[in-house]
Amino acid sequence: MPRLEWKIAAVSDLLAIIDYISDDNPDAAQALKGEIEEKVAGLSMNPQLYRVGRVDGTREMVVRPNYIVVYADNPEVVTILRVLHAAQLWP
Repeated sequence: MPRLEWKIAAVSDLLAIIDYISDDNPDAAQALKGEIEEKVAGLSMNPQLYRVGRVDGTREMVVRPNYIVVYADNPEVVTILRVLHAAQLWP
């Protein structure tokens, strides 16, 4: 089973999203953070579950209609590359 690895950009993305939401609704921010972390934790069990990404070599997990986790995987590691709002363009 591959291990999980978060890139610094992905951690920064997640913290920025949570910070932005928490200005208006701290409970909603924490709920979203928990949901993202829970779904990411499941990637090591089945990394091929989600759609092929728009960038070669990536996959995209839609956490909620507006939040997307972009990741890459191989037999050894699932790398979380970015956590984006759907309105953001990547890369």
